[in-house]
Amino acid sequence: MTRSDFYVLPTPDPDARLRFACQLIEKVQALGHRVYVRTESESAARALDERLWDFREEAFVPHALVAANEDAPVQIGYGDSLPEHRDVYLNLALQVPEPALAFNRTLEVVIQEDTVLEATRANYRCYQQRGFEIHMNDMRAKR
Repeated sequence: MTRSDFYVLPTPDPDARLRFACQLIEKVQALGHRVYVRTESESAARALDERLWDFREEAFVPHALVAANEDAPVQIGYGDSLPEHRDVYLNLALQVPEPALAFNRTLEVVIQEDTVLEATRANYRCYQQRGFEIHMNDMRAKR
């Protein structure tokens, strides 16, 4: 059964979402998984690419933009771009496209902002209807 994890942050701050996503990417990649991160746009993909280089001084997360055609454990894309693997899909875009449902695991980072909340609720229903094993991770309780 495919697993989907939702990480619910206590803030409406988009930067906190990006910061948490970097930490999550680092953790998942360190566990030996390949990660595809889907963003809303090319500019958002490039911003995440830059952020992964310096989000934590002692961190090193090998990554590349999917458009660069490099084989990296973490790949970042937008639109219809996809990596070769189907391991972990981190959705930083608002909607879940059909190809995301073929990954072994999906991740969503939720902030307390109306647009993101509405989109991730719809994504939750989509995963639920597909029979995914859903896990809610309330990061508000872990502060």
